[in-house]
Amino acid sequence: MMSTDRLLAFAALSFLLIVVPGPSVLFVIGRALAHGRRAALTTVVGNTLGAYLLVVAVALGVGSLVERSVLVFTALKLAGAAYLVYLGVKAWRERGSLRAAFAGEEGVPHSGLRTLWEGFAVGVANPKTIVFFAAVLPQFVDREQGHVTSQMLLLGLVFNLIAVASDSVWGLVASTARDWFARSPRRLSAVGGVGGLTMIGLGVTVAVTGRKD
Repeated sequence: MMSTDRLLAFAALSFLLIVVPGPSVLFVIGRALAHGRRAALTTVVGNTLGAYLLVVAVALGVGSLVERSVLVFTALKLAGAAYLVYLGVKAWRERGSLRAAFAGEEGVPHSGLRTLWEGFAVGVANPKTIVFFAAVLPQFVDREQGHVTSQMLLLGLVFNLIAVASDSVWGLVASTARDWFARSPRRLSAVGGVGGLTMIGLGVTVAVTGRKD
């Protein structure tokens, strides 16, 4: 169905793309600093589901539309950027709730389902992943072997398995740093602010990122 060499080459390229911190990684770090290890890992799961939806879209031919249309690409990119800025502003405004939560008081609720959805939304709107799947993924398909859709789904699965491992490491490291911040009320209040500002900056960065075409 697909040669091992082709699969390994795609895995290597995916690894190089994933290990360089992008929107997804920075968002996971922001969630880890703001809400801890569980939220970070839940975000990773949601992000992965969102990214794999992009794989399915490319496999079914939708990805080519995004790649060809500057308007569609820009609309999706700006929607994702706006959502990141919204989450960043919200995290900044709720930064005091982290100290209350550690003190045993009732803070602002942040359910696992909500965290999963936020990660999913960022995964779907990640411009780096959209371009990679739309422009690079089809190049590794061996069309002579047939089952093109199945090959794309397999390649996308490989990408996402690598992403889960890498993003989880980033999240765990960031959540460990959060534990250090939690020892001081002042540090803890700063965590939410830093995480919020990071997401706002990330949203702005995504918004101004253009295409070479």
